[in-house]
This record gives sequence, structure tokens and C-alpha cells, in this order.
Amino acid sequence: MNTIKVEHCDTMDDVRRHIDALDARIVPLIAERSTYVAQAARIKKNANQVYDQARIDFIIARVRAQARAAGTPEAIVEAAYRAMIAASIDFEHGEFKRLRQEA
Repeated sequence: MNTIKVEHCDTMDDVRRHIDALDARIVPLIAERSTYVAQAARIKKNANQVYDQARIDFIIARVRAQARAAGTPEAIVEAAYRAMIAASIDFEHGEFKRLRQEA
């Protein structure tokens, strides 16, 4: 059951305006999430801890369930999260290295 409330759009300009407004909300959330990824790089003791398949599996299962509950395509949410997780892992590796070079 779709629990998301959306406005009906009559034009592509309407669609784009709503998507742009959502992007303005999504980007700050990704930025906030990234600050926690940076903290993880600081907290973890070994670079081999950055990649955690069990955690990835947990996140993917959780967001797929959230997508299903929201009535949105699970495949879209999973693909977006897999891309974000991969980029976050790369970012965290870089942060891990940077933090240890500064010390």
C-alpha cells in the first residue's frame, strides 16, 4: 500500500519542480549520513573493518522492507542504496587513510 502523498502533475515542469524540491531535502540527508561515515572511519581501528558485508546485507534488507511498506519499487531503493554504500565505503577508506596520515 502506497503511503506516500504526492501532488498530481499536469506538466513536466510540475514533475521537475517536485523532484527538485525532493533533491533539496535528500542532499542534506546524504551529507548528514556522510558525517557519520566519517566518524566510523575515525572509530574503526583497522582498514579491513571499513567493508562489512553483514552490515550491507542488513541495510539492504531494511531499506527493501521500507520501500515495500511505502509502496515504492524495491529495486530502485536497493540500487540507490547500493550505489550510496559503495561510494560511502570509498569515502570511508579515504577518511581512514587521511586521519592516520595526520596523526
